Amino acid sequence: MRIAVDAMGGDFAPVEIVKGAVEAAEKDGIDIVLVGDRDQIKAELAKHPAAAVEIMHASEIVQMDEHPANAIRRKPDSSIVVAAGMVVSGEADAIVSAGNTGAAMAVATLKLGRIPGIARPAIASFLPTNKGKAVLLDGGANVDCSVDNLLQFAVMGREYAERVLKLNNPRIGLLSIGEEPSKGNELTKAAHAQLAQSDLHFVGNIDGKDVFRGAADVIICDGFAGNLVLKIAEAIAEFLQSNLKEEINKNPVYKLGVLILSPALKRAKNRLDYAEYGGAPLLGVNGVCIISHGRSDARAIRNAIKAAASAVENNVVKFISTTVQQDEFAILNRDPSAK
Repeated sequence: MRIAVDAMGGDFAPVEIVKGAVEAAEKDGIDIVLVGDRDQIKAELAKHPAAAVEIMHASEIVQMDEHPANAIRRKPDSSIVVAAGMVVSGEADAIVSAGNTGAAMAVATLKLGRIPGIARPAIASFLPTNKGKAVLLDGGANVDCSVDNLLQFAVMGREYAERVLKLNNPRIGLLSIGEEPSKGNELTKAAHAQLAQSDLHFVGNIDGKDVFRGAADVIICDGFAGNLVLKIAEAIAEFLQSNLKEEINKNPVYKLGVLILSPALKRAKNRLDYAEYGGAPLLGVNGVCIISHGRSDARAIRNAIKAAASAVENNVVKFISTTVQQDEFAILNRDPSAK
């Protein structure tokens, strides 16, 4: 297995990207190909002389603030485009990028193509819960969705939760403003009716307070609501950490308490840290693509590479493709243009 890593993508590229890739190669035994400017990558690898990673040169970089479609059209030799091309040609089995999210989604969709039967790929993001973690689809790829889109997200989320997270018959919840089927906008009410008739383990609507209580293993929503949930959750985590640190620094006695509680506080911090999850898989494309946070450090990149390897090992793409084409999901195979 070889993972193509966009070495030039992210706020701390290539320093943290290379460091995380080296750790994944040395500690996890994963074959890595760093894609990007050869000279810059070599300069970073010089800090890790024993590292056994390959380099694929790419002369261009898609910046974080560039328009995705324009960037990939104007920069065919950019690191993200070259990395995707390696998967298409069979030179790599997956892509990991912490760069421009829109560009990563566009390249994956255009280069890898969509799985037959899937109308729109979705970002599967992770949220900590009282019972472990939940997968949320869509994390921001599709602001406006149809009922069929949400059904497909549910199927893809179930397959990922079963294959990678090893959850038996994962519970599917629909994000809404109340538990009753009558609550929500027209989209969620119509989606509830369809999900209730499917063979998915649908547990009904879940509202905001139930997300972190672990009411569902897979949470379905459109990308607008999903991205808001993720950004607010991240902001709250940072707010709590900064305020806790501020209060602790006000009194030396509190610092003694922190020493006692240090192991518990560290575990809690890790559960809230996006770096712990590495990145979010873009489900629905015909290949494995992991999109990492733009602020990813070496630990986040290493975890993203591990997530990519796990998705490849567990044949996530194959199982999603098989499932959406089965008769019981005939509704998913309708011509998208018919709606």
